[in-house]
Amino acid sequence: MSIITVRVPKEIKEKLEKYDINVSETVRKLLSEYLAELELKDLADRLELLREHLGDKIDPKLVAKLVREDREVR
Repeated sequence: MSIITVRVPKEIKEKLEKYDINVSETVRKLLSEYLAELELKDLADRLELLREHLGDKIDPKLVAKLVREDREVR
């Protein structure tokens, strides 16, 4: 596992402590969710390029179904 150091204003640190927030766990979760969103956007962009190249050869309903299935797996 890698270490990341983040500096935040004192007020934010105090509020995090006030609510007894596990910063490491929260940051790991938020970064993971953010990366999942980026990967989905990348997939959608690649599917759009593929659709443009294939034109009418691919069914848009099939593409939507595949994207939904991919989201369910994550």
